[in-house]
Amino acid sequence: MAHAIPGRTVRDLGDALVLHDPRDADPFWNRMVSLRWPGEPAAFDHRLNEAITMFALDGRQPHIWPSPDHNAPSDLVGRLAAVGFRDVGGGHVMILTDPSACPPLDDREIDPHVTVTGICGAADAGEDDIDDIAAVLAESFGASPDRASELALDLRAIVGDSRVSLVLVRVDGQAAAVAKATGFDGFVYLSSIGTREAYRGRGLAALATRHAVAISGGPAGAIVYLGVFTGNAPAIRLYERLGFASTGEAPDLLLG
Repeated sequence: MAHAIPGRTVRDLGDALVLHDPRDADPFWNRMVSLRWPGEPAAFDHRLNEAITMFALDGRQPHIWPSPDHNAPSDLVGRLAAVGFRDVGGGHVMILTDPSACPPLDDREIDPHVTVTGICGAADAGEDDIDDIAAVLAESFGASPDRASELALDLRAIVGDSRVSLVLVRVDGQAAAVAKATGFDGFVYLSSIGTREAYRGRGLAALATRHAVAISGGPAGAIVYLGVFTGNAPAIRLYERLGFASTGEAPDLLLG
């Protein structure tokens, strides 16, 4: 639902949810989650064929994100692997279980060269803030430089949404780290947490994450969670220090 805010749709199929982007065929924006399919082989195969056909009619590559713990049937991943789905790099879902380890920022702990800006609406964004956030995201996640302009369009589409909060950390005026929080229905989803390579190792991602939690209304009464790629040990250690715990690991499955 968080990823659907800037013009994407979520389809509730009754036994699965599907995120669909009508403009962008990137599998990240076109995926099926929360599968609750029948275990009986013939019924399972029928449901799988329907899903593959749906992706084909949309002109999208079949893409499924299983749950770490709640798949139905329980051997869903094995069944999908048997018909050609391959893991392209899964990840952990991590939940904030110790909010005391992720407190709001205290100005006294922030270096004088560092500024942390929270953006909870279009009026909070400075002239260059959105473009700078997009540039940090493109570099942090290894996207091509031209992708930054597309990211900026997405950010401008969501910055006026009351559910979305953005954080930009600057060092000596230069954009260095970012985070995003989306909150609704008792949940706060953290995403787009990244630091430009030249500024890593300074604790800036921790500042961005803590401020994102604080300005989004969490953790008071909300479940705060995020996803982190398998193998990203520095990020996992960071989130563990901030009081997050993994609920489990799941693959990211594309039909080759």
